[in-house]
Amino acid sequence: MTAGPDGREYGDGTRVVHAGAPERLPGGAFMGSPVFASAFHLTGEDTYGRSGNPTWRALEAALGELDGGECVLFPSGMAAISTVLRLVLRTGDTVVLPGDGYFLTRKFVAEHMDVVVREVPTAGPWPDFDGVSLVLLETPSNPGLDVCDIAALSHAAHAAGALVAVDNTTATPLGQQPLRLGADIVVASDTKAVAGHSDVLLGHVSTTDAVLAERLRGARTVGGAIPGPFEAWLAHRGLGTLDLRLTRQAANAAALYDVLRVHPAVTGLRWPGAPQDEAYALAARQMRRFGGVLTFQLPDVAAVDAFLARSRLIAASTSFGGLHTSLDRRAQWGDPVPEGLVRLSAGCEDTADLVTDVLAALA
Repeated sequence: MTAGPDGREYGDGTRVVHAGAPERLPGGAFMGSPVFASAFHLTGEDTYGRSGNPTWRALEAALGELDGGECVLFPSGMAAISTVLRLVLRTGDTVVLPGDGYFLTRKFVAEHMDVVVREVPTAGPWPDFDGVSLVLLETPSNPGLDVCDIAALSHAAHAAGALVAVDNTTATPLGQQPLRLGADIVVASDTKAVAGHSDVLLGHVSTTDAVLAERLRGARTVGGAIPGPFEAWLAHRGLGTLDLRLTRQAANAAALYDVLRVHPAVTGLRWPGAPQDEAYALAARQMRRFGGVLTFQLPDVAAVDAFLARSRLIAASTSFGGLHTSLDRRAQWGDPVPEGLVRLSAGCEDTADLVTDVLAALA
């Protein structure tokens, strides 16, 4: 459901609340309950729990509507992206990866695929794509929050015969719609902001290519990388408040940016939603809205530890996008970044409380 009776496109709040909702029936629930069956009577759409589930399809319908494509659900973001890589690439193919993007994507390709890898920083410069089979973009990148031009890079990649996939985890379907900017594939970890409550592992792939979507479903069935129905139901329930959560998280990120950029203990502050950020002009052109993730540096590991010890509201956590503000020192996981670089995910706390807590923790 994308438009009202007057033809005007619904706003984000309406879209996330009603996306994937069941048909209105007297006495029916607003949202279907999770279906846990592994076996089904062979007279309908479902046959076996590994090949299909109505709870998956409800969330797939919702996410596909928001992405502008056909969605295939997976049990994690890494299951989603690794399935795309295995399905699209063959031995000897060349893939372009973001050298500053999520480190496990590079690790998976290096350790489990026999392909030629070109690593490029998200901010470029980007080479020509001659001989490339797949270009994987991640924008804003994790953890650096650099931004690249999806439309321009998709045009260049397509001219060279390459497919384009975009990891849209940081932006979310409300923040950015890569398929409408020319990308062929969107992948995301719905563990983060989409589910939004730090209690689900989930991921998805969306594409406008119906044949590719069917191949993805086939790979999911054969490979067994299937989501749990309860997790899918939880994520669908969480999706309904995505607009509200992103609004508060972005407001908190903006307020934190204002105080952090003038704080003497902080360097390298990045948030693409700030006009002062080097990526802002491009981000504002291709993103619909900004999220709550910031990156900055503290002097060293001890400074990060002291910050966390003094904070009463911020938790040390390697995930992001949830209700609770969290902070992660990225070098501990193998990212090639300074030891004191942290990714802060602004949650949904009261803005004044969060700013006061951060300033006290930095004191």
